[in-house]
Amino acid sequence: MAKPTKHRGKWRIRWIDEKGERQSAVFDDYRRAQTELSRHQVEAEEIKRGIRNAPPPEKTFGDLCDYWLENRAPRKRSAKDDESIIRRHLRPAFGAMRVRDVGVEDVDTYVAEKIDGDELSDKTVANHITLLGTMLRTATAFKVPWLLNVPRFRKPKVALFGRDYQWLRSDEEVRRFLGATAGEDEYVAVLYTLAIYTGLRAGEMAGLEWSDVDLERRLVTVQRSFDGPTKSDRVRYVPILDPLLPVLRAWRLRHSGRLVFTNQAGTMLQPSARVFQEVLHRAGFPLIQRNGKERPYLRFHDLRHTFASRWVMKGGDLFKLQRILGHQSVQMTMRYAHLAPDAFRDDYSRLGHALDGGDAAVIPLAAR
Repeated sequence: MAKPTKHRGKWRIRWIDEKGERQSAVFDDYRRAQTELSRHQVEAEEIKRGIRNAPPPEKTFGDLCDYWLENRAPRKRSAKDDESIIRRHLRPAFGAMRVRDVGVEDVDTYVAEKIDGDELSDKTVANHITLLGTMLRTATAFKVPWLLNVPRFRKPKVALFGRDYQWLRSDEEVRRFLGATAGEDEYVAVLYTLAIYTGLRAGEMAGLEWSDVDLERRLVTVQRSFDGPTKSDRVRYVPILDPLLPVLRAWRLRHSGRLVFTNQAGTMLQPSARVFQEVLHRAGFPLIQRNGKERPYLRFHDLRHTFASRWVMKGGDLFKLQRILGHQSVQMTMRYAHLAPDAFRDDYSRLGHALDGGDAAVIPLAAR
């Protein structure tokens, strides 16, 4: 049986690891050297017998960033977002650390610094932690794992309900807005009308082809975005509502290309297209007066909020709205639930009618 041997006034141990490779280490104390030698020998034997996991390789989080940007990010619609988050935030914070050393305390410190120091929103920082966790889970799935398990990180809570978002809150505001857009040109007016009456995202409108628009069945098939699939990577179907139908019919006669909307070069609109940004600000009323306060410019995504909010206010079904918007979770759709008129009107008598005098008399006072 191998024993520690003297080496320049210290004690050296030698052992064969689970890969059959010779290893050595030096210790000041004989007893410590003997303990470590026994531990290494037992570990190597248990790993070879399959009853213990091999220790992960000495990889840093920076190595994981390199792997992610080369192999995973390019296949994602959010590749640019991943690159930006890694370059500006995750790599500076964790890049020099070993992957297996990234722990809960490190992430809690990161969250606190980003929210308080960099003044980033809870939602933004939650997105950072989501990406971090996904990257670390990938490290556990390699043929030779870089990490054996991922700690349970705590993300900032992001309120889904009662969130303050911009939207056109009445038929009159919608009329004023669309009237203002008509002053630009028909192209702009049709694009914004489609957005308000379908809830499509900017990318989904840019990728919309006439073959996706069935004016007879009154359905729009949503199956692509700027440069790839939709956000949920699923095809969905959106009804063509009465106010939108004549607008699309007229536009179809005057714009017969492959795409429903194009730029001046006749190609697909891009995220930076002026119609999604400054034209929206200029064509719409720049400031909405509500409760005596000035509201900031509308964003294009607020037209999606407008569709969803007005759908619910008009008594539309929330589960149909979920399918129309393409939300994978109904929780995202439930943020609009409070707008439903008489939301509980059909439920008041669900458990029976009011107690009569005899029934009420037997109920203890404390329970009334």
